[in-house]
Amino acid sequence: LHHQLVSCPSQSSHRVAVLAALFSLSLFLSMLLLRLKVAMSMAAVSLFRLRSTTAFTTITWLPSRRMSSSPSLGIRRHMTSTTTTTSTTPESSNTQTLCSFFQNYDNVSMDDIISLCKRRGFIFPSSEIYNGYAGFYDYGPLGAELKKNIKDAWWKTFVTKREDVVGLDSSIIHNPTTWKSSGHVDGFSDPMVDCKETKLRFRADQLFYAPVLVDGQELGYVCVHQANDETMLKDAQKQANPLVKAIGKSLEDVEPFDFQDLLKATEEQLRQIPSPASGLPTLTAPREFNLMFETSVGAATDAASVAYLRPETAQGIFLNFKNALATSRQKIPFGIAQIGKAFRNEITPRNFIFRSREFEQMEVEYFIPPGDEDVWQPFHEMWKQESKEFLLSVGVREDLMGWDVHEGDDLAHYARACTDVTFKFPFGVQELMGIAARGNYDLTQHSDGSGKNLEYYDEQTKERYIPHCIEPSLGVDRLILAIICSAYAEDEVGGEKRNFLKFHPSIAPVKVSVLPLVKNKEALVSVARELFEKLQMRWNVQWDATGAIGRRYRRADEIGTPFCITVDFDTIEKDNAVTIRDRDTTEQVRIPMDEVMQYLSKQIDGY
Repeated sequence: LHHQLVSCPSQSSHRVAVLAALFSLSLFLSMLLLRLKVAMSMAAVSLFRLRSTTAFTTITWLPSRRMSSSPSLGIRRHMTSTTTTTSTTPESSNTQTLCSFFQNYDNVSMDDIISLCKRRGFIFPSSEIYNGYAGFYDYGPLGAELKKNIKDAWWKTFVTKREDVVGLDSSIIHNPTTWKSSGHVDGFSDPMVDCKETKLRFRADQLFYAPVLVDGQELGYVCVHQANDETMLKDAQKQANPLVKAIGKSLEDVEPFDFQDLLKATEEQLRQIPSPASGLPTLTAPREFNLMFETSVGAATDAASVAYLRPETAQGIFLNFKNALATSRQKIPFGIAQIGKAFRNEITPRNFIFRSREFEQMEVEYFIPPGDEDVWQPFHEMWKQESKEFLLSVGVREDLMGWDVHEGDDLAHYARACTDVTFKFPFGVQELMGIAARGNYDLTQHSDGSGKNLEYYDEQTKERYIPHCIEPSLGVDRLILAIICSAYAEDEVGGEKRNFLKFHPSIAPVKVSVLPLVKNKEALVSVARELFEKLQMRWNVQWDATGAIGRRYRRADEIGTPFCITVDFDTIEKDNAVTIRDRDTTEQVRIPMDEVMQYLSKQIDGY
């Protein structure tokens, strides 16, 4: 600058020289800052690749609460490979063990799950701009992908990969006589009670009452919603507190609550049992409430136009039994599978998408010869085992699953056997899916109601009979909720808490996130885009070029993306390879570009 000032004789020349010098200086500083930024980004990637034999990353599963009948809670229940050039280790070390996180299992609430689903675009309340509509939900960008992947996995497992099962997609509205023959018009109902004070309605089989006992003396009753033990105990204590205080006692003096189903209460007890809404004995006697949605078909609206939205997909399969049998050239035993919407006018839809008024089912009706236990039981056991294997394959945690065998009065009048697969949701243990031996009830009813012969002629035995069936039935929405609960996890990376979703790669809504190290290097970005577009031909992948590389990793982790691919300067200048980072372990491997598809295919699709 001094040299230019001295060499310029005039004042105007001095100004030109100063401006030129300042421009040169600013250009130099900009280039310096750019090189520094690139160097820092490369250093960050190199730091992630450091080898450390003592590194250990702990993954924490956060499952649903367990329903306990422990007397300590004051409750007793009576209820019905490719070649890699570089191998790397996790992002940081962590000395905590997996077992040390088991104590956090009960810390996850439904509010945590609902908040995550809305925040990350999995599930939204329906009609939210109009304050929502109870019992209805919309699936967002990630939720729609997750739902599709789950349905595709089910269809592939039970239809595509089996020679003895064919598919069907029946209409939502059937001839109304269908539901008369199946028994839904007369008997598809839930017990309902009303609170005369607040005008609120409840499902009677979801309310539990218990006497309040102090030193053997009955002070009155409490009545609470079905929930996990902790919530039921808290609600019961809140109701019992005034009764106990009235005799100068405390809650510590109250004997354990012996909860009973409200349907078991006598008329005398119902006159004393308080409503959960008002706290006063204002409940009506239980009565049946039909769950089918009624609609009208045609221009006229009268008794002849009444129809129903199907409450289950199974009846559409029974109606098409003869059609599917004749056109598919199947022989018994064989099955018909269907995925479709169903609608039930639930009295009190609760627990997010677990119990809603519009839902989707995945069902198989597997037709077998008639016979006693030695005939149907092997088929029933086969479907129990295969159903469990499917649930595990899509990421449902085995330690949160259980079996509930229906016996006696818990069985439907037509069923030979029924076993539920249960799951520990945050609100307690509930049915996830059912595997029932239904006998020949449905085909017999439709044969009688329609006047059509639905018998099957067995060419081997030369007999005619109406087949029996085994029905594995699974709700898509319940399965999605169970998978999200199973996948909800946290660990520590670099001393910082990390929340992420541990989806199985095959059903993860986003399979891969492609990350160019910098977004202003055209040669690097073009290589990354080319890889991204190639992966798009096979899977749903995501492009993310904004922010520090570590922050981009965290964004991918939180939506359950199993793999991140970083394209860096070494890719375009040295080895034509990329870094693939695993979500669960945070480990990274260096893979040649021409082997990326093969590597991901093995990890995601298993081949």
